[in-house]
Amino acid sequence: MTLSSSSRPKDMRTWIAQLEAAGELIRIDKPVDPLTEMGSLLYQSREKALFFEKLPHGWRSLGQAPANIRHAALAFGATEETVVPLVAERMGKLIPPVMVTDAPVQELAFGKGEFDLTQLPVHIAGLRDGGPVCGCGLVVTKDPDTGQRNVSFHRLQIKGPNKSGILLYPRHTWKNYEKYQARNEPMPVAIFIGHHPLYYAAAATTAAYGLDEFEIAGGYLGEAVRLVKCQTVDLEVPADAEVVLEGYIPPHYREEEGPFSEFQDYYVTGTGKNPIVEYHHMTRRRDAIFKNLQNGSEMEGCVFHKIPMSAAIYRRLRDVGGGPNLHNVMVLPGIFGLVVQMTPRAYGEAKNLMLAALSSEYQHPKIVIAVDADVDIFNPAELLWALSTRVDPQRDVTVISGTHNHAMDASLTELGAPGTGLWQRFGSKMLIDATIPPPADPEARAAFERIRPRNPHLRLEDYAAEESLALVRSLSPLFFGSKMLGKR
Repeated sequence: MTLSSSSRPKDMRTWIAQLEAAGELIRIDKPVDPLTEMGSLLYQSREKALFFEKLPHGWRSLGQAPANIRHAALAFGATEETVVPLVAERMGKLIPPVMVTDAPVQELAFGKGEFDLTQLPVHIAGLRDGGPVCGCGLVVTKDPDTGQRNVSFHRLQIKGPNKSGILLYPRHTWKNYEKYQARNEPMPVAIFIGHHPLYYAAAATTAAYGLDEFEIAGGYLGEAVRLVKCQTVDLEVPADAEVVLEGYIPPHYREEEGPFSEFQDYYVTGTGKNPIVEYHHMTRRRDAIFKNLQNGSEMEGCVFHKIPMSAAIYRRLRDVGGGPNLHNVMVLPGIFGLVVQMTPRAYGEAKNLMLAALSSEYQHPKIVIAVDADVDIFNPAELLWALSTRVDPQRDVTVISGTHNHAMDASLTELGAPGTGLWQRFGSKMLIDATIPPPADPEARAAFERIRPRNPHLRLEDYAAEESLALVRSLSPLFFGSKMLGKR
């Protein structure tokens, strides 16, 4: 089927325009070296996206977009407080992709020897990184038995003009690769770089094996993904991407790969003997804009995973026990922890929900904290306050030993090694119930009523002297004008 639409598809360019219109984009008009300077600039920019206009070989690049939950919410047309429930709803509304022939990403085509990966503005993110790593390429593969597509994140360490390493986490792409290895055949891959952030959110969504992430992306976007056939491999890629690399992952071959600045803020996880990708074709837009992704806790790579993970767990929890009074779910920095915001209907209900959260579609969650609606889950100080004033460790902390955990969690015992099917972490998980007594026990609950000012609607700025207004307006919302003030 061919798509015909008068409206412009959502792509990285519409996203750049949206960021700029919202005052969330900083343009960098001075020359920047991706290998020595870009990583430091991206690392500093936790509040705004950066658009680099003067990179080597005439490239431009977007990074830190989304830089935070506020940006991710903007991409979905939501706010910080509403984005997770909204995404949870959209997860159930898949839109199949459509095939097109008008593909901006195929305006230019280059065969082997006509392109050089080392000429792309791939940056070095961290001090100990093993080299430039492309973290922004979404890898498209297919199950050789069923032809079902998979789209996922994989770090790609540039190793030469037409070769990169690839870290294959033991999930869906790894399952496809194992099938090709059993046949002793190379696995075709297509890697697209640069698109609307909801494509990246779809790739970060863990769903059932065989579910097409392009259908998830369509549901997130509210429009069908436009796909085009690759030129040298039997795969399809988004027609409105910026760059596509086509190639193969050879079977039974490994090379040293890593270290790399990973999402949990450490270097060493995943480092070892990993597969490689050999590239033989590249297509791109005539004026292609590259996409760089800075990894680390609370950096862009982390943000991409937090929203779909939070939303998937929210969808799971909202039906536990016949429908709890669930308000929100948010993954914590480092991605191995999360907070569940709820109003318990009964004693012990918080533990039921946390157990469900720890056994979700995702392998990441290791620590779950449950809090009430009066705790601002986007404010770390509020979470620490709830832990220190609402938790009896003997009663409210539960440790579950002998669990299968995410293979990138360096705090746990590693079994196997990267590049092997055994690779995992074996450890434990923890529940922390920081909720207060349920409304069904009003007397006990009343003991935890939070203090608040006598007249919470007064505004300090209405009383301050004119020369002090600027100072008053700069005060942190943690202490003045907090969005939680009206909830207490």
